[in-house]
Amino acid sequence: MTPERKERLLSVINKRQANLTVVLENVEDPHNVSAVLRTCDAVGIQDVYVLTTKVPRHKRWGVKSSSSAAQWLTVHQFTDTNELAAALRAKYDKMYTTHLGDGAMSLYDIDFSGSVALVFGNEQTGVSAEIRALADGNFVIPMMGIIRSLNISVACAVSIYEAMRQKSLAGHYAAPSLPDAQRNGLLAEWGYKEDE
Repeated sequence: MTPERKERLLSVINKRQANLTVVLENVEDPHNVSAVLRTCDAVGIQDVYVLTTKVPRHKRWGVKSSSSAAQWLTVHQFTDTNELAAALRAKYDKMYTTHLGDGAMSLYDIDFSGSVALVFGNEQTGVSAEIRALADGNFVIPMMGIIRSLNISVACAVSIYEAMRQKSLAGHYAAPSLPDAQRNGLLAEWGYKEDE
């Protein structure tokens, strides 16, 4: 491994955010999933959660749309809503779903300085009532046009780039945040060797 490659891997792992994640619930199109994974990698999200209770479990992601981002991320797949919720509650303080219902807050009112999971739902039906009932609240992306929603991969990108903006201002990218065991495990998985 070249010194430049080692430096790049260290730079990436040191900017991964342990307290931010994306959850995809029953997203059907693998290209949408792949586009989300690519954006998660871009903003420093390491762990992504995928729930499939109404669509087949994803076996592979669209390589063209993800640019192979999946190989650099930890994708946790669930087929049980309660197991997913327990895993999220064990690691993240707040869980917000995208939903146009009454009382939904603006994306820009979410405080991303804490530990946050953002849930995005199925392309046609959105986030299920079951997941919404388990969340701390719903959020919307402010829109000025006739159409009231964005493509899921676009909505996710807009949302997590706002999270990145807030986290950058708060200095979250200035120091490593992944637990040492996870950080070291990922470096080993990526082929990084300290003595090389």
